[in-house]
Amino acid sequence: MSLPTSYMTGSFSKIPQYFDTMLTAKAPDKFTTKFMVDLGFTSSNDRQFVNVLKAIGFLDDAGTPTERYFKFLDQSFSKQMVAEGIKEAYADLFALNTSANKMTKSEVEGKFKTLTNGSKENATISYMASTFINLCGYADWSEAQVLEKKSNENSNNISQESFVDDTEEPKQYNQQVRGFDLNYDIHIHLPATRDQAVYDALFASLAKHIPLK
Repeated sequence: MSLPTSYMTGSFSKIPQYFDTMLTAKAPDKFTTKFMVDLGFTSSNDRQFVNVLKAIGFLDDAGTPTERYFKFLDQSFSKQMVAEGIKEAYADLFALNTSANKMTKSEVEGKFKTLTNGSKENATISYMASTFINLCGYADWSEAQVLEKKSNENSNNISQESFVDDTEEPKQYNQQVRGFDLNYDIHIHLPATRDQAVYDALFASLAKHIPLK
């Protein structure tokens, strides 16, 4: 099952604020709960966001910012990176519904119950769904879809360019062949004889069957 084991139990509506505040600060060597406090988020619910960042690939297990985190700091890619992290973290959910980011909370809860085989308490499923819904609300899905479409178009163009249409070359070749002037060289091995009449008869026969132009 590819579902995050980390989720928030409250302060879901503050998820956009967490991300926006991260954009105003330099990436730390280690993203810890203390760093969350330094950013101004001091409640226990706020600190749970650190593990959510690990789940979506912004931090490694040790809390070190990943390449995705640094790309996120470029505001032209910020919300796209969040969408990318969500799709990776909730891969099984998106396998069931490629538009899972558009699902309602109740729909997400139903899918989570299926994916966890009913092993989670209803309260836990609700926390997981609320975390997912609020993450999706911040991410820029339209940008991710446009980039994915462009990527597919580029792949198609490469495939088309790699196909060589060789119908023209044979056509030109055939036209050239039809315009050829053909010359024949005929080699005759004369018999060894002293009888002139033999040669006269031979050349007379050649003149008859191969007229000279």
